[in-house]
Amino acid sequence: MFGFDSFAKTLILIGIILIIVGSVLYFGGRFLHFGNLPGDIQLEGEKIHFYFPVVTCIFLSIILTIIINLISHR
Repeated sequence: MFGFDSFAKTLILIGIILIIVGSVLYFGGRFLHFGNLPGDIQLEGEKIHFYFPVVTCIFLSIILTIIINLISHR
């Protein structure tokens, strides 16, 4: 019916990816320590706390790029 099959498959794939990523973050967070990698910027003052996870963002960007490239080349 006018391409609804491919749209449904895409939604299912996105759902599976979200479940996998959510599971890794929920269960793997105890072991992987995302957001607390060496190189993340963390400044603390008396009244202010600044945190910017530079290395974590780069790491996640590389992982997501690899996953998206693997999926899109099929």
